[in-house]
Amino acid sequence: MKYDLEGMRDEQKRISGKVILEDKLPEKIKTIAGFDIGYSGEKAKVAGIVLDYETLEILEKKVVEVSVRFPYIPTFLTFREGPPVVECYRKLKRKPDILMFNGQGIAHPLRAGLATHVGVLIGKPSIGVAQKRLVGDYKETEHERKFSKLLFDGEQIGWVVLSKAKCRPIFVSPGHMVSLETSLAICLHCLKGKKLPEPLVLAHNFSK
Repeated sequence: MKYDLEGMRDEQKRISGKVILEDKLPEKIKTIAGFDIGYSGEKAKVAGIVLDYETLEILEKKVVEVSVRFPYIPTFLTFREGPPVVECYRKLKRKPDILMFNGQGIAHPLRAGLATHVGVLIGKPSIGVAQKRLVGDYKETEHERKFSKLLFDGEQIGWVVLSKAKCRPIFVSPGHMVSLETSLAICLHCLKGKKLPEPLVLAHNFSK
């Protein structure tokens, strides 16, 4: 099957033009949600987990099973995972103050990764935390919980965080309505000794 990748790129450019890289969060963040997807053939299980921001205790979880027919194509993850994630978000009774995704924010060739795209579509602050780099250069750090800037085309697009010793780093970038500085602070706050922040650890576990 052929896909209109050029049309999808145009949509990503449209989305990136709407991104706000300033904090549009409550003065005190009360809740955060993490989203992840597990696959079995064409079936996908989407997990959305709402946590108390201070304690990182689970307040609500929602798991949605859907059929996914769009293949995995690098830089086009939103067109595979975006619709089921939005469906899962809509079913949450508690609407979180900020969303965290297992994917890129603006650390994307067109500044429109999964976290950015979904954040813009539903008008919510969002952060992307990815385990692989799509674009950009950085200096590695050897110390746990230390970080460096992720740079692309002369601009900072995110952070490279060594979240756990003896692990590969994670790539943190704002999605929408969050600044670079706040996206990093929220990620660090949510680390509990694992490679990924707690909202994504729990979402991953429930999506399997």
